[in-house]
Amino acid sequence: MPKAKLKSSARKVGVRQRPSRRRPSVAKRRSKPQPKQRFVASHHSDDAFAAGLRSYAEYRDLGLNTATNGMVQAHVIRFVAPCRPEDVSKRHYHDVDFQMVYVLKGWMKTELEGEGAITMRAGSCWIQPPRIEHRVLDYSDDCEVLEIVLPADFETVELE
Repeated sequence: MPKAKLKSSARKVGVRQRPSRRRPSVAKRRSKPQPKQRFVASHHSDDAFAAGLRSYAEYRDLGLNTATNGMVQAHVIRFVAPCRPEDVSKRHYHDVDFQMVYVLKGWMKTELEGEGAITMRAGSCWIQPPRIEHRVLDYSDDCEVLEIVLPADFETVELE
């Protein structure tokens, strides 16, 4: 008996117990049902780039929208040279749940609400919080970025 009492009192004075190694199942962690996904592969081709949201950029869809039934959009954006600030520097935001950008080649200078102007170079990655106001200020002639957005179908709101 005294041994059990000691263990019990030891716990009360801060002896740490090992945390359980069991993690909740993925299904229990999700708050809403996820759409069914299927395999997709996208291979680089210069012919795969097409016009899109911005006149100063070409987009290569990576097929995630279809593969995830609209849950995720991913594309490579290749900026058209030369940069013309009067065309690119329009303040806007995206009505999204998640947006991540990774610079694949070159560099770009962007301005984000509350953060100021930031130059991102090849290897730089950032998250743009939902509805954050931002604008592109400048980019290199060879700039390419990978953008991943949830959900795939989202609205862009121009502010100027």
